[in-house]
Amino acid sequence: MTRITFSDVSAASRRLEDVAVRTELHPCAWASCQHRQLILKPENLQVTGSFKLRGAYNRVAQLTAEERARGVIAQSSGNHGRALAYAARRLGAAARVVVPESAPAAKIDFIRQQGAEVIRVPAHECAQVAADLASRHGYVLVPPFDDPQIIAGQGTVGLEIADEAAARGIEIDTVLVPVSGGGLISGVATAIKHMSPNVRVIGVEPELAADAQESLRRGQRVTWPAEKVVRTIADGMRMTTVGVHPFEHMQELVDDIITVTEEEIESSVGILFNHGDMTVEPSGAVTTAAYLYHQDEIPGNIHIAVISGGNISPVQSLDLRRIVPKDLNSCCIASLSI
Repeated sequence: MTRITFSDVSAASRRLEDVAVRTELHPCAWASCQHRQLILKPENLQVTGSFKLRGAYNRVAQLTAEERARGVIAQSSGNHGRALAYAARRLGAAARVVVPESAPAAKIDFIRQQGAEVIRVPAHECAQVAADLASRHGYVLVPPFDDPQIIAGQGTVGLEIADEAAARGIEIDTVLVPVSGGGLISGVATAIKHMSPNVRVIGVEPELAADAQESLRRGQRVTWPAEKVVRTIADGMRMTTVGVHPFEHMQELVDDIITVTEEEIESSVGILFNHGDMTVEPSGAVTTAAYLYHQDEIPGNIHIAVISGGNISPVQSLDLRRIVPKDLNSCCIASLSI
């Protein structure tokens, strides 16, 4: 197994200059009070709509000329595919993306617009189909999370959080990070724990896809059936298990993983749109849901919530103004209404 280091994250940050947006920390007065503060890290503002650009570009940028000529392939529920397609086009490599049949049309359309080929298969076949095509045609397989250089690229999110917080004199207590395959939280935790060792890193995932929480608490990777995780509205978090490389990082660096309900996720998507002026996909809203509805599980006063993406479908976006918040039991945000 290969644990990345802070040096790997720093190197990734240099590769991503003029490629990834250095998203600024965004304080939320509407969700803060004297004793609690919510600050967002809005990765939905990346050119591909999610943090995934960081890892995909970092990986493809390190391919040899011969490997780029062979082309790249990945499995993805949408956001990694968008990122890989963009990175491959920018770096001169042909790309193919294997997506589940349930992947949102908006994510698939962007992949095709970047010139990549889209291959749609049943969700449980994505990994095998991608691996088979890579083996048969010599494509370079670029996994969505289970790769050290993907993790290092995602770690630049944590590096930027710590850098900006230090520059602005913000004393962070907790960083909340969405967990699917584990690449993002692994990279973020690597950077945060190096730069600010006392800051807690807590993962967040849907109750309906809580394989990462179970894995961390049992001390071994567990797999949930695909038909079980597909129930969550957070389509980017429908992984059945965390990656091998991410799990090694998570065991060492992640303080806890908490879960949120479907109602809490949907409510938070609406709250972010109506009060935060942000279009956020359900997977990206889980950290805000944790802050709003699970404050008893989150220590400290100043909380950074990573918004992982904003690639919401047109059908979902039409309903954002009509989402009614679930009851909020907090002095900070109890007055919120839509």
